[in-house]
Amino acid sequence: MSQIKTIFIGTPDFALPALKALTRDTDFLVKAVITQPDMPAGRKLVPTPPPVKELALRYKLEVWQPQKVIQVLDNLRELEPDVIVVAAYAQIIPEAILNLPKYGCINIHPSLLPKYRGASPVQAAILNGDEITGVTIMQMDKTMDTGPILAQDKLPIVKHETTASLLVKTAALGAKLLTPTIKQYIKGKIKPQDQDNSQATYVKIFDKQDGLIDWQKSAAAIERMVRAFTPWPSAWTWVKGKQLKIVEVEPMPLDFDTYKPGKTFVYNNSLAVQCGQQALLIKRLKLEGKNEISGEDFVRGYKDFLGAVLG
Repeated sequence: MSQIKTIFIGTPDFALPALKALTRDTDFLVKAVITQPDMPAGRKLVPTPPPVKELALRYKLEVWQPQKVIQVLDNLRELEPDVIVVAAYAQIIPEAILNLPKYGCINIHPSLLPKYRGASPVQAAILNGDEITGVTIMQMDKTMDTGPILAQDKLPIVKHETTASLLVKTAALGAKLLTPTIKQYIKGKIKPQDQDNSQATYVKIFDKQDGLIDWQKSAAAIERMVRAFTPWPSAWTWVKGKQLKIVEVEPMPLDFDTYKPGKTFVYNNSLAVQCGQQALLIKRLKLEGKNEISGEDFVRGYKDFLGAVLG
């Protein structure tokens, strides 16, 4: 089999293992990499390249950074790709590009489709208390995450899993599954399987407001929220007019139903908060304008806040 002429489209850290897998497999020839434009970052708003660009340049690959991917359609036609691989690009791929490669566009999606179509499947799996998630390698079509499935593999969600840690695991699993799946598909040994649309669920992009904690909810639900929203949009609350970011909580709820939901109290020299059902021990937190600290340090350093009702 001659080398598979490949275009890679992706942007964040999630996409890096897949790009590495393609460049290290001699059956693939990565002709170009498409990623988002450099974006200002930090207090000085210094233009910063996306992770995929940095890796592609280390591999001496050609990099394109259009504002809209359709702008490079003619360039793509000239390369005559056999396949385009997409991983977390953050733009809808138009039909003109989807229909261009001989074997279509292949996407890595971090859920077991048709469950959790959309932008936040990893967050949703943790938020909902799922014990199993996984990765789907699929053909792309004109609507989001609805294309035929080429391969899937499962992954357990462990007790302390955050979105940050689970993204690393799903990215690695997707990369491991990607290259053998494409090769088997091109050889005709994989028949794409249509998704069961009746079983589909959808998840939105979460924004900062989604991270505001409702202390009327159970301690178990809030604990999942803290993990699901790490690193973004983070779980947070109000205390005396200041934002308080809840970074980490003890996963086992405290058997307290004594106070009003949101009421803070001291438990074993650390900060605890009453929830709608049971209470949570706060392990790490960050008050607006201050550094992140432990619950014990908060109790020692912010006595004026103790006993306040969060919300």
